[in-house]
Amino acid sequence: MIRFATLLRDDRRHIDQCAELLVVAFGKDMAPGTWETMEDALEEVHEMLDETRILRIALDEDDAVVGWIGGIPAYEPFTWELHPMVVRPDQQGKGIGRALVTDFEAEVKARGGITIMLGTDDESNMTSLGGMDVYPDPLEYLRNIRNLRRHPYQFYEKCGYVLVGIIPDANGFGKPDILMAKRVT
Repeated sequence: MIRFATLLRDDRRHIDQCAELLVVAFGKDMAPGTWETMEDALEEVHEMLDETRILRIALDEDDAVVGWIGGIPAYEPFTWELHPMVVRPDQQGKGIGRALVTDFEAEVKARGGITIMLGTDDESNMTSLGGMDVYPDPLEYLRNIRNLRRHPYQFYEKCGYVLVGIIPDANGFGKPDILMAKRVT
């Protein structure tokens, strides 16, 4: 049985588990250069503990973090950015990610939010957009996007998010940020 909670600033054990998840899940394959060390990951978790943000954790029956999701106010009070979201690799595909997203959406609604946006990078050529020069017509490339290696954009589509844009070369040449959003009211 999974339960959800807000991560507290003095909860060292769960903070460390959240950081470890970032390193394990994003590390070298999904987003090279992002959260490769525990120090980098701990910095991210501590930033997300700011009182203006949302940080929700999913805990298993042993009180271990199996996933977490964060939110940053973007266009206050109406739009929030979902960032980041991570589920322990051995727990993926079991509904935890979808449950985290649903829980996060309820938190955003409770704070007066209408829209959630997110960027899902393709730094490892996981979609047909990766490694490509999408200029001069990035939206045409986005219309024809294909998932080549389990890129998370399709997970978010299953959660009701839609493609709303692309930032070509956001992370270097041929490494776009795929933009998605959902109305939650």
